[in-house]
Amino acid sequence: MSKKQALGNQALESQGARPFIELRALTHAYALEGGGEVRALQGIDLTIERGEFVALVGPNGSGKSTLVRHLNGLLLPTSGQVWVDGLLTAHPSSLWKIRERVGMVFQNPENQFVASTVEEDVAFGPENLGLPPDELRRRVDDALKLVGLTEYATHPPHMLSGGQKQRTAIAGALATRPACIILDEPTSMLDPLGRRRTLETLRSLNQDQGITILLVTQSMDEATAAERMLVMVRGRVVSDGTPAEVFGQGQRLREWGLGLPSALEIADRLRERGLNLPAGLLTVEQLASALC
Repeated sequence: MSKKQALGNQALESQGARPFIELRALTHAYALEGGGEVRALQGIDLTIERGEFVALVGPNGSGKSTLVRHLNGLLLPTSGQVWVDGLLTAHPSSLWKIRERVGMVFQNPENQFVASTVEEDVAFGPENLGLPPDELRRRVDDALKLVGLTEYATHPPHMLSGGQKQRTAIAGALATRPACIILDEPTSMLDPLGRRRTLETLRSLNQDQGITILLVTQSMDEATAAERMLVMVRGRVVSDGTPAEVFGQGQRLREWGLGLPSALEIADRLRERGLNLPAGLLTVEQLASALC
């Protein structure tokens, strides 16, 4: 049994069989100037289990960011319910506990920086929990080690590379010891190396630490890193399955304004030219192995 599975089993034993995140008929409407409203979410029913790595994709304006902001109470439902670890987000008394359990990392990490050094910034969240100094030091050191930034502890955050800034933001979320980290398009401003290292960090946190990951992304290549994939269109979840299952609906994805992973598109073109390749080649590594 892997460390991730063991951690997940322990969590299920302590919490029962209830999903870690549960949405019940979640609807959210934004008021329009001059009256009226627009519904960003339309009656979503969804569960996410502890220890899952989920990718959430969809065209611009599909409601992805609105959905994830409900999962730690940054937004509250117009109607319906959001439960996190058995806590209802609509109860004001639950919000602090929910935000301890669910960390958020946004597109631009600089918007989350509040201190002059990396270690001080990472310490901001757990410090507000009132932890004693020795525990605070331990959490900061552990979080920086997990994201590979120990040697940058005393560096100013704004002097780091894009990928290092994003990993600093992830470390800040980790230091509060959350059960889940939600990342809203965290790699959209990064170069290929920064994207790769950020994804490697997320895989490690999920597989080695058992942390639930929900990754919002516009990149179909990034979505292949997840175990489960959700597709949102016009405020609804229209597809839910493994990446292989979802990407198997190629025509529907195109109708929704989405593409396919680059490896899958290349494999399709090679088949059209007569090359015999297996189905389900989602990553460059899988394609290269099949070609060899």
